[in-house]
Amino acid sequence: MGGGRWRRGAGQVGRSVAVWAVSTVTMLVLAGLLPDFQLQSPDGDSATTIAVTAALGAGAFGVLSAVVWPLLVRLLLLVPALVLGLLVFFLNGSLLLLALRVNPAGQAEAAPETAVIVAAVMSAVASATGAALAVRDDDAYRRRLYRLADRRRRRLPPCSSTPGTVVIQLDGVGHDVLRDAVGKGLMPTVARWLGAGPEQPPSHRLTPWRTDWSSQTGASQLGILHGSNHDVPAFRWYEKDTGEVMVSNRPSSALELQRRAAGRTGDGGLLTADGASRGNLFSGGAGELALVLSVAVRRGRGNRSRAGYFAYFSDPANAVRTLLSFVAETAREIGQSTRARLRKEHPRVSRGGLYPLIRAFATVVQRDVVVAAVVGDLLAGRTAVYADLVAYDEVAHHSGPRSRDAAKVLQRLDRSLALIEKVAEHAPRPYRIVVLSDHGQSPGETFRSRYGLTLGDLVRAGCGLPVPRRAEDTYSGAEARAAVRAALRRPVEEHGEDHRPSRRPEPVVLASGNLGLVSFPDVPHRMSQEEIDARHPALLPTLANHPGIGFLLVRSEEHGGLVLGARGARTPLDELDADPGPLAVFGPGAADAVRRTHSFPHTADIMVNSCYDPADGEVLAFEEQIGSHGGLGGAQGLPFLLSPLDCSAPAKDGEELVGAEHVHRVLRRWLREAAGEEEPLAAGAAEAGERAA
Repeated sequence: MGGGRWRRGAGQVGRSVAVWAVSTVTMLVLAGLLPDFQLQSPDGDSATTIAVTAALGAGAFGVLSAVVWPLLVRLLLLVPALVLGLLVFFLNGSLLLLALRVNPAGQAEAAPETAVIVAAVMSAVASATGAALAVRDDDAYRRRLYRLADRRRRRLPPCSSTPGTVVIQLDGVGHDVLRDAVGKGLMPTVARWLGAGPEQPPSHRLTPWRTDWSSQTGASQLGILHGSNHDVPAFRWYEKDTGEVMVSNRPSSALELQRRAAGRTGDGGLLTADGASRGNLFSGGAGELALVLSVAVRRGRGNRSRAGYFAYFSDPANAVRTLLSFVAETAREIGQSTRARLRKEHPRVSRGGLYPLIRAFATVVQRDVVVAAVVGDLLAGRTAVYADLVAYDEVAHHSGPRSRDAAKVLQRLDRSLALIEKVAEHAPRPYRIVVLSDHGQSPGETFRSRYGLTLGDLVRAGCGLPVPRRAEDTYSGAEARAAVRAALRRPVEEHGEDHRPSRRPEPVVLASGNLGLVSFPDVPHRMSQEEIDARHPALLPTLANHPGIGFLLVRSEEHGGLVLGARGARTPLDELDADPGPLAVFGPGAADAVRRTHSFPHTADIMVNSCYDPADGEVLAFEEQIGSHGGLGGAQGLPFLLSPLDCSAPAKDGEELVGAEHVHRVLRRWLREAAGEEEPLAAGAAEAGERAA
């Protein structure tokens, strides 16, 4: 035991000396390349003196980075997260200037702007050197990963020896996209789990599942984490009783949706037992939270949504690496969008303005911080972890779900899964790694680009109201935009989307991918088809007969509910299952999904689903997205569940996984199995009855 401890200590000293030596050489090289960075006096010094100056400067910079940097980051947690990220370079440069000033040799100096460059390069080189030296030493590798864990882990009690469960949500990755990526070799980690290699037994199974009509993160993740997504008809919707627009990625709305789900189920959520929620819209009842939108609305010490930033940025090498990757990703997006514009690719949406920064945040900062938080959870031995990585969803919205840009993101996400798998091998308890998605994405051009007007314009025309000569832009509802605003502590409000619309006769028209919602705020109840026809006789025919619209759902005083189609087609909800029914083109389960949404208290006066072409799987988004989700039609409604073979089968033979609430019950069952608990005999019947109600 003592000999092993001495060998580990000697190894650590050796690695530290090697990192110091490489840093010294790096400083000497930079001094030779940068005119404003000097390691000698104006009169000149010997090579030995210059080398000693560089060694002392590199050593002082390393010590300050290890000691002072974590204190600076903790103090700067009061600063918005993205601002903290931008300050990284300047803080690191300040530490270098301080290191040069306290250097006993007293000969080194650098211009402030040059110090920023030198500090960034030295941090990156030191990090890479330390990681390379630790590859062959499992103990050293584990110690390096532990530095990313929560600083409080030493005060935690010993964890259980039963398996823990970590669930990684790859936002927006459809079942078909995942299978194709595995087949093309883009995701070798997932391919290995599925046994895609020769003579390689699988460790996981891949299962598709069907979303509800509202195929978007708000409905799916609420159902998965809290067991109920009742009364979530879309990504955004108008509630007549409060006069407010609910938006799934607005912190106040997310908190209210979480409260409603907990009240309906009588349960705190999937993660109430020693759980952690990372990068999600909802907490799942977890005690450990980082980058969770539903708590971003809170103020004061109780708001721990940004705790993950400290865990990550407290390491200056990580901060510099992430910021450099951020800059590279921003440049990559500008180059890719420019290439698409020069090639006149179609379909295409605008990718200017702040979008390159939002994409870089989603694909670099959010990914790195969330993965680091999961690493900390694994090494702390937490029982259940649920984390959302939004990178693919954000890029696919603007580049297309099967674009080369999106494929590159899948490759990087696969490397994140490989890191999590590697960390799990060093965790204090065994872990089961579950990977799933909350929805897919369907390709297609936008409704506006094809027809030259928005859904709102079409509704106004049907109501006899004036239509703007130039249609206004509609805003993307992608999760990354809300995450950026929450990080900046700015309210998540969207252009043209009033938090409290006036109760004028003019309709409120909202979009959720290829699902549209039309509400009349001056009428306190959900209007019937008969009432709408009496007020605006041309509206429903205008919408139903438009070639870009697939069907409408309205309440009917005579039939209870009606699905309206072109050429006067009217189908009561209890006749939707006729063969062939009006919704047959949208695939199995469409009729049930529409009937369920019809039962919601806050379903809009008119629910509008765009047309769907099964030949190419395309829909028409009512938002400015060429990869969209939110309604019925195509791959958007078929996500995946990738589960270890150690877990029981998600569904019985011949049974489908339908709805996010069903996925919640499956995950709960796996958590009980991991804890060695028996599933209650009546649970299945009770849950089925609750869903039917």
